[in-house]
Amino acid sequence: MSRAGRRRSRAGAAVVVQLWVTLSCLSTVAEAQLSGVLDDCLCDIESIDNFNTYKIFPKIQKLLERDYFRYYKVNLMRPCPFWAEDGQCSIKDCHVEPCPESKVPMGIKAGSSNKYSKAANHSKEIEDCEQANKLGAVNSTLSNQSKEAFIDWARYDDSQDHFCELDDERSPAAQYVDLLLNPERYTGYKGPSAWRVWNSIYEENCFKPRSVYRPLNPLAPSRGKDDGESFYKWLEGLCLEKRVFYKLISGLHASINLHLSAKYLLEETWGKPSWGPNIKEFKRRFDPVETKGEGPRRLKNLYFLYLIELRALSKVAPYFERSIVDLYTGNVEEDAETKTLLLEIFQDTKSFPMHFDEKSMFAGNQKEAKSLKEELRLHFKNISRIMDCVGCDKCRLWGKLQTQGLGTALKILFSEKEIQNLPENSPSKGFQLTRQEIVALLNAFGRLSTSVIELQNFKVLLKHNR
Repeated sequence: MSRAGRRRSRAGAAVVVQLWVTLSCLSTVAEAQLSGVLDDCLCDIESIDNFNTYKIFPKIQKLLERDYFRYYKVNLMRPCPFWAEDGQCSIKDCHVEPCPESKVPMGIKAGSSNKYSKAANHSKEIEDCEQANKLGAVNSTLSNQSKEAFIDWARYDDSQDHFCELDDERSPAAQYVDLLLNPERYTGYKGPSAWRVWNSIYEENCFKPRSVYRPLNPLAPSRGKDDGESFYKWLEGLCLEKRVFYKLISGLHASINLHLSAKYLLEETWGKPSWGPNIKEFKRRFDPVETKGEGPRRLKNLYFLYLIELRALSKVAPYFERSIVDLYTGNVEEDAETKTLLLEIFQDTKSFPMHFDEKSMFAGNQKEAKSLKEELRLHFKNISRIMDCVGCDKCRLWGKLQTQGLGTALKILFSEKEIQNLPENSPSKGFQLTRQEIVALLNAFGRLSTSVIELQNFKVLLKHNR
């Protein structure tokens, strides 16, 4: 080889070495940004990773395969209340296959939305009968208009502790969906229609003034060299409650994006799709360089959301530990096994040593705290309504379920007194969960648990890819 050739060879080798060092540094920077203690709590990411991997993930996956948790009743036909939706998926896998009635266990079909046990079914029938007799006794003095008003009042009372707009399970448009046969994954739903959904959530429901621009918002005007510092300066100036609210929404968004990156349509041969992790898609959404530092912040919010829902599960355990609750499907043996597994998970959640302290929220003036709590509840309820504007059926299904799961978690965290005063052998008037809420709560947390695992998998893939 000539001297010039040797020089070119050495120069080429130097470029390769420099590129390797640069990529290594980028990976190290990414890992450094996604480690340590989370803001607004005293928990570190590494503890969550270990706890989720060895305690939660194996059991929650097993639980969600049970009949009680795999069938979810949802209305995907509800019109968008805010705009005419015109977005469509680009591939057929966006379609949701409803479950034939014959496949749904009889115990699930027979129960109304709040019948979660055989005993509850029986007591509810007695209660309905007694209520009918009482109404019958005064029917002669009630006009039809008054009776309708009573029904509306009852519905209003029932909705006061809900953070979500619940689907009416009695609607002819509501159908059971087998969640195992309709997994959350990439559907090709993107562009202006998808941006409008998230833009409406962030811009109109996260307490942000229009003069403050979110980083990487495709619908916002260019801000020059501002990489989001003005946004985070504004965010830090918010009260804890509103800051937490934003982090929960951002964490949910990050979790959904992780699922889409991990279950991406890689190729389709002879009509058979191949799904798997797409490193390029993951980096586009979360790489610190490609997202100007925004990706790691979003992933930290995912961990924060995990902590919130983990805390809710630990707080709601007494509700399910009562003998009256047996997760009724009609299969006595399986129902008992399902409840045993669920209670094991609750015990694990209680053992976590670094829970988020919800008492730090709404701790000031009682009147102001009550007003702020109601403001947050109504904002979140509005977000649940926006989920009916998602133009892709499968995205809408999982968006509605995960939003309802988070809403149920918030309902639990702000109902501590009611949960502490639950009667052992009779339904509670103060705190109640419908089957729809229970299924959403556990499946939503299962999605977060999966996200944490998928994030660890992507870290390994990125190291190998270097």
